Amino acid sequence: MELVRLADGASSLEVRVLGRTMPGVLTLHDHLDAEIVVTSGFARGRLDVCLAPDDLDDWSQVLEELAAGRDAAWMEDGRNPRIRFEPSRRGRAAVFTVEDVAASGTSVSVPVRLAEGWADEHLERLRRVRAAWPQEVVETSPGTYEWRR
Repeated sequence: MELVRLADGASSLEVRVLGRTMPGVLTLHDHLDAEIVVTSGFARGRLDVCLAPDDLDDWSQVLEELAAGRDAAWMEDGRNPRIRFEPSRRGRAAVFTVEDVAASGTSVSVPVRLAEGWADEHLERLRRVRAAWPQEVVETSPGTYEWRR
């Protein structure tokens, strides 16, 4: 299921959620395996990532920043590749940079034209991901987890 799809005819950034990382394992049940796929006329790349529940909350905040025309960054904790977004002043385009800070140190920056209604579409994508893989585990105290009732 696509969580992110920023694309025009020439370039794209996709974040595809593949499923739970370790279904049934209490501490990792709510983590999601995903992949980042970047394509352009110049570069193509794919990176595996593991999204924690907080990453989905952070994505919601990034969408708010971008919709308001402000720069934003997602997954800045160092365990996943970082994605930075820089919208144009007119709000119809953005440059995204994917930085594989956790492994190879490689980065790629790609411009993309934003379609009309892209922000609302991405909020709906986020809602669908959360509906498909709801949070089922709660951390009752630091390092202590239990199933939601």
